[in-house]
Amino acid sequence: MESASLTEVADGVHAYVQPPGGWCVSNAGVVAGRDGALIVDTLATQRRAERLRASVDALGIGPRRTVVNTHHHGDHTFNNHVFGAAAEVIAHERAVAELDGTGLALTALWPDVEWGDVRVARPTLTFADRIALRVGEAHMEVFHVGPAHTTNDIVVWLPEPRVLFAGDVVLSGCTPFALMGSVSGSLAAIERLRGLGARTVVCGHGPVAGPEVFEENAAYLRRVQDIAATGAAEGWSPLRAAREAGPGEFARWLDPERLVGNLHRAYAELTPGATPGAALDVPPVFGEMVAYNGGKLPGCLA
Repeated sequence: MESASLTEVADGVHAYVQPPGGWCVSNAGVVAGRDGALIVDTLATQRRAERLRASVDALGIGPRRTVVNTHHHGDHTFNNHVFGAAAEVIAHERAVAELDGTGLALTALWPDVEWGDVRVARPTLTFADRIALRVGEAHMEVFHVGPAHTTNDIVVWLPEPRVLFAGDVVLSGCTPFALMGSVSGSLAAIERLRGLGARTVVCGHGPVAGPEVFEENAAYLRRVQDIAATGAAEGWSPLRAAREAGPGEFARWLDPERLVGNLHRAYAELTPGATPGAALDVPPVFGEMVAYNGGKLPGCLA
């Protein structure tokens, strides 16, 4: 396990970054005030979450803890309980059904990971569009931008220091993944986030970035749409289209096999009247991602 780091990116605002990123090696955020802290996402394994908690406690702040889950995936929610039974957990209203439906599926997908005491923890507060939060002197806007990576993506925006906690809507050095969300919705969300004028972007995976991360992710997703249009016209399956196209200029990013899942979503969105974020059958698509990856299960370093 590579060392995680808690880095102050603005006064009282911290990025907790876990290299190298990739499957289930996610980041978190901490906004600290005199009375306590707001934690953005709670990581995949108990051991990782306890290290995050220790880093928060070492800031010497009060005991109050509030957790914001940027979406329902286990590497962002499995350890909400690590921050105490009294912690308020905030998520989008659509996250509740997604959590109930998904459960601890990640632990079955990668059974060799030392998950520890991970749990499905429902939020204690949900919202539909946006809410405002305050920790100490820090004012935050939390709002829904899905369907993008999932149906229930939310971001945490601090306007004064211009820091954005973007969840998995944009990734840094990692391949975006819209199988459980929307390719077109991701592009719309990116344009919306670009308009905020963020100076610092803490992505759900990968290094802290600047605003250039928006165009990088958008360029990848536009390529996915182009490949899908070509593949559908040729009568190719998403898997064949991915093999014909390859990762191209994005080969340097982690997890290139996600191209297959993204193409399944992009193919679905070629159907007139398709509902963005409508459920797809994920397990067989993941099987095709394994096939694209040379028959190997994608590596998970959690």
